[in-house]
Order: sequence, then C-alpha cells, then structure tokens
Amino acid sequence: MSNLLHLKYIKFKKMTFVQAMLPCLNKAMFGIDCPGCGAQRAFIMVVQGDFKSAFFMYPAIYTLLLLGLLLVVSKFYPFPKKNKLIYAFIGLNVLIITVSYIIKINQMI
Repeated sequence: MSNLLHLKYIKFKKMTFVQAMLPCLNKAMFGIDCPGCGAQRAFIMVVQGDFKSAFFMYPAIYTLLLLGLLLVVSKFYPFPKKNKLIYAFIGLNVLIITVSYIIKINQMI
C-alpha cells in the first residue's frame, strides 16, 4: 500500500478520522508546512464541535466552509452579483491563508 494515503489495514467501521487523513506531501518532502497544513484537522474539529480549536488550527476554516456553501447554493439558486460575492470570498480566503501562513512560518523560525 502506498505511503501517500497513510491508511492502515483496518476495517472501515473502526477507522478514526485521524487514521484516514492524507499526509502533507510538502511536509514529507521538504520538512516544512504548506499553507494548507491543518485544514483537515480543523475540519474534523468543526465536525466534532470544537470550534475554537478549529479556528486556532486553521484560521481560514470558517470562511472556506462559507465559500463552499456559497458555491453549492449559487449552483442551484442563482442570484444577482453572485460572481462578485464568490470572488470576494476567494480573495478573503487567500488573504487569511497567506497571513496565517506567514505568521506560522515566522513562529517556527
């Protein structure tokens, strides 16, 4: 089995979220976090109801979830100026991810 998936040979019913997470290829190859590191864990924390920890793990988690919801809703219910709103959310997410990544990298140094 490939190390890329990092899945253990266990029954699906007994598999936890942590065992099914994909490892960061950037961190595995270069030893440093990528801008997306923490997003999977933050999503799992949101699903488990640990909202504060999810934010501190990956600050863009809530705006990414809102962007995903916006994309799904706009697909089925078109509304005026949806493209402007979508681009605004994309820009906001890029900004949050970039700033939080710079802060994370500066703390590691």
